[in-house]
Amino acid sequence: MAKILIVEDDANLRMLMTLRLKSKYDIVSCADGAAALEKYEEGGIDLIVTDLMMPGMDGYALVENIRSLGHNTPVIMLTAKDGINDKGRGFAVGTDDYMTKPVNFEELVWRIDALLRRSKIANEGKIAIGDVVVDKQSFTVTRGDEVFELPTKEFQLLYLLLSYPGKIFTKENILDSVWGYSSESDEYTVRTHINRLRNKFECFPEFEIVTIRGVGYKAVIKK
Repeated sequence: MAKILIVEDDANLRMLMTLRLKSKYDIVSCADGAAALEKYEEGGIDLIVTDLMMPGMDGYALVENIRSLGHNTPVIMLTAKDGINDKGRGFAVGTDDYMTKPVNFEELVWRIDALLRRSKIANEGKIAIGDVVVDKQSFTVTRGDEVFELPTKEFQLLYLLLSYPGKIFTKENILDSVWGYSSESDEYTVRTHINRLRNKFECFPEFEIVTIRGVGYKAVIKK
């Protein structure tokens, strides 16, 4: 069970968040940034949900301190503010996601699970989808006894899409992420690699690569 640190100076909201989340996660909570930093330094925290406006050390300072320690623990910042400048500052100091109060707890759980999944992928270098394992260390896709060794760009493209299932990547996004800004590759290159991946994994029931006409591509995980 993932261990979540809740940082919220409003005692009632802190208690409510704990009650709503404790069935899915191991919850620890603090009333301010300074106490949260001490708790975090004890270790074992998988994700932080923190208020922005708090007495003493606010959410910005908390995230800055954690990032200065060299840690990439995912952080969701809660705020009553919805200004673009506030969000910009939050992302600049290392916040991973933002939610505006009042909190929709169903959405909060979705966001927590998505960040935990991405954090696990980043730490382990592997994506597991049913019986399929996509391994970043060996550039292989394994399913049962089948092992597919992919060329570098094909693997990077597949890994990118499967790291964010349901997210639409434009052709420009893909070119920048997989081939780099300075590459002379074009949309035809992307389309060619997409088609190669589809041909190789068309019989896999676990996932598919979907074309969003006029926009780009996304990976869909099949239940």
